[in-house]
Amino acid sequence: MQVAIIGLGLIGGSIGLALKQTSDPGWKIVGYARRPEVASQALSSSIVDKIEASLKETVKDAELVIIATPVLTIKGILSQIADHLPHGCVVTDTASTKLQVMKWAEELLPPTVDFIGGHPMAGKETYGIETAEAGLFQGCIYCLTPAEKASPSSIGQMSDMVKKLGATPFFIDTQEHDSLVAGISHLPMLLSAALVSATAKDASWDKMSALAASGYRDLTRLASGNPEVNAHICLSNQEAILHWADKFSKELNRYRRLLASGDKQLEEALAEASKARQQWLKDYLAYHPEPKL
Repeated sequence: MQVAIIGLGLIGGSIGLALKQTSDPGWKIVGYARRPEVASQALSSSIVDKIEASLKETVKDAELVIIATPVLTIKGILSQIADHLPHGCVVTDTASTKLQVMKWAEELLPPTVDFIGGHPMAGKETYGIETAEAGLFQGCIYCLTPAEKASPSSIGQMSDMVKKLGATPFFIDTQEHDSLVAGISHLPMLLSAALVSATAKDASWDKMSALAASGYRDLTRLASGNPEVNAHICLSNQEAILHWADKFSKELNRYRRLLASGDKQLEEALAEASKARQQWLKDYLAYHPEPKL
């Protein structure tokens, strides 16, 4: 099996490391990165077996092509590799939004290859190839959105790859994916950034920052993410994110009204939210058990 990985940041680099550790002998990982220093580090860190200087050479013998770049760059990459993909090749991506990507794949890729959209529900607030880790996907959900014409064998091949990463394949409709992920992933990123903007611009930030502790740290963690990747996510999923932003604004205004009026129902609202989170956390930990020390 020859796998081509286009984009060797946190996600692409972690996929390379995981496949190198779990794959059978005979697997070969070929990488492509825009920056020479990233390509060099991918080789020295044994993330890939080989680096190619062009997209054409990267994909020409690949049985599986993984595009792990910011979402708005994927259209250009698909157009550049379309004429060089081997017959029967499977192409996938790792972008956090799927609707636009699936449209581009249908429009640009030849009928001789299968496209299966992908989105690992894993990551870190840090980014870059130096943050890649083989265990990043252990126990995570990995969303898959196969193109309508994708063959059962290609879907099976992609599922096997996901399992090699330590993740669980989760098949989902493209539009439903973008709507749901907007609420639990994209909106939190914007809220995190907005809180940093609101506080860091305040005249009292010098003193406030000295007082900020774990609560502020945890709630603003996502603001440290890759600005390019996050901007691309938002611009490729505007409608769904705006929907959830409006819902959040209504809830925040509800809490504001309860606070402003001194309403005792504020405690009830907080208790309701606490109960809902505890139930989610219980379910989450049941599926993602914490490692034993």
